[in-house]
Amino acid sequence: MPHIDPEELSLLALYGDWLDEEGRQHLSGCDACSAEYAALRRAVDAMKTTPDSSTLEVPGPSVWSGIHRELGLSDAIREDPLGSAAGSATGTETSKPGINGPTEPEQPAAPPADIRSVKKRPQGWQRRGTWLAVAAAGALVIAGATLWNINQAATPLARAELTPLAQHTATGSATVLESPDGTRTLEVKLSKEEAQGYQEVWLIGTDLTRLISLGIMKSDSGTFPLPADLNLADFPIVDVSDEPLDGNPGHSSVSIVRGSLTS
Repeated sequence: MPHIDPEELSLLALYGDWLDEEGRQHLSGCDACSAEYAALRRAVDAMKTTPDSSTLEVPGPSVWSGIHRELGLSDAIREDPLGSAAGSATGTETSKPGINGPTEPEQPAAPPADIRSVKKRPQGWQRRGTWLAVAAAGALVIAGATLWNINQAATPLARAELTPLAQHTATGSATVLESPDGTRTLEVKLSKEEAQGYQEVWLIGTDLTRLISLGIMKSDSGTFPLPADLNLADFPIVDVSDEPLDGNPGHSSVSIVRGSLTS
């Protein structure tokens, strides 16, 4: 018997009892098909896991529309899979899983009777990409909603307007954000990169002699965790320096932009 069609393996991972006796015997003795099925099963189990989404904001339909367009998915799955969840979040429903609290994950509905016609289709491992693309798109929607909610929950504590120093023209901003758990980060944004070497972000003390390196910024923006015991009043100056590749961990004395944090 040839290898099991990937669409049949996908349906088996989704609905369980799908293969006929010949297919089950092949699956039990074929390492390639068994490994493929195990990978699909792990993906299905991961998608069935229902996290506590009571504090998450559901992304709007434009998110799924963009995913659908970029992946070139078919019209059959054009409808936003989180559309009903969005309605629940706005108060039109009150009992959807993950809105009022975590519940047991729902089992997928039974496949329609005519779906078994896929068994008659030609073999084609490349078709597995479509099924996995849909699963990946769902994961992207969930991750996007989580990250969007985290950013919305952060509270700005202080901000600095970053102005260019000699020989530079870049401008930017630095914002201290506090998460609900009390952790703080510094978000730095520049209008452009001007470093001849690499950019390093610093906090400088009021005496201009004490410095704390927060890390390297590889593009025109970056987010850096702040030490829990750091008193920003003692280190209010944000500095982005141009550092040469000389192995010296100290400040190069060449600053691109600088500004003072104010609450």
